[in-house]
Amino acid sequence: MHWKITALWGGKKVELRETQRAVTPFGGLVVFFEFLRQVGYREAVSKYLPFRFTSPNAIDPVETFTAFLLSVVAGARRFAHTSLLRADVALQALLGISRFPGDDTIRNLFKRFGQGQCQRFFSGLWGWQLARLPECSAGYSLDLDSTVFERYGRQQGALRGPNPRKHGRPSHHPLVAVLAEAHFLLHGWLRSGNCGTARGVVEFLKEALALLPKKHTIRVVRADAGFFDQQLLGFLEQRGLSYIIVARLTLWLKREAARVSSWRALDEHYAVGEFSLQLWGWDRPRRFVVIREQLRTERPSLGRKLLEVPGYTFRVFVSNLALPPEEIWRDYNRRADMENRIAELKHDLGADDFCHRSSLP
Repeated sequence: MHWKITALWGGKKVELRETQRAVTPFGGLVVFFEFLRQVGYREAVSKYLPFRFTSPNAIDPVETFTAFLLSVVAGARRFAHTSLLRADVALQALLGISRFPGDDTIRNLFKRFGQGQCQRFFSGLWGWQLARLPECSAGYSLDLDSTVFERYGRQQGALRGPNPRKHGRPSHHPLVAVLAEAHFLLHGWLRSGNCGTARGVVEFLKEALALLPKKHTIRVVRADAGFFDQQLLGFLEQRGLSYIIVARLTLWLKREAARVSSWRALDEHYAVGEFSLQLWGWDRPRRFVVIREQLRTERPSLGRKLLEVPGYTFRVFVSNLALPPEEIWRDYNRRADMENRIAELKHDLGADDFCHRSSLP
């Protein structure tokens, strides 16, 4: 076929014709292919993938797993979306595979995984990735956080719980731990939607720390108010780990923050103070750092207002570090980058999608 048309503006002639050359809209994946080649991805997956097919018509499970990975990078959010790459001959030539698996083949591969296969496969891959983790002379900052994966249908473990966007919607409530300086997801748990933020966090941390090679150290553990828990603080102190955790402003903590009389001004808007307090049920007193911010009309203030001290908002941290209060505050503020890691999991890697089935019987 061969056409010549006139452009709507400008009057120029434009020629349209067919071509036998393979073209792809996913040419940018070439950079990702080269990255996988340089880090030895194919060899690592081949080594640890627990399945081998003997049928001459079967697609290599390593290729099937890679097809799924590339589909996610290209924007797939459902198994059916992987078919977008199946007809891309140019992309298959870049990969060096002759047959791109369909969505049923990819889904069936994941259905083969039981708990034992998952453990062997992903622990092997995790070890391979951790071996490439660069050393951090000062030690890594380990950030804890949780998020909400909204679910539709009757997915296993999807229960009603805290859901800030869609109240009452069944969800999962995953728990994640990230090495901040490396932007590396060290560990994750997919929990039911009715779990509290800190539920199981001590056992989760034990697993996360066990994954980390001995050559790497943890400088500080940082977490928000959802992890303000005596059990967690006691575990961190027992392990000799430093921590900065936002305090949940209960009635007793609000009263103590309001009673602070010795404030040190950082500038015209911020001042810092501290106090020591042993809360009910705690085994010891702990250090609390208070950041006081003056209310301003030109910008919103973080923190909570206290009725006893009008005109200011307060943020309170519990920490076992001996640093000045402002350094503890600034250190914790760097944890804000954790939101980018969660956004990458959801929007770049489709972590809150890809369900095997739409409903359970």
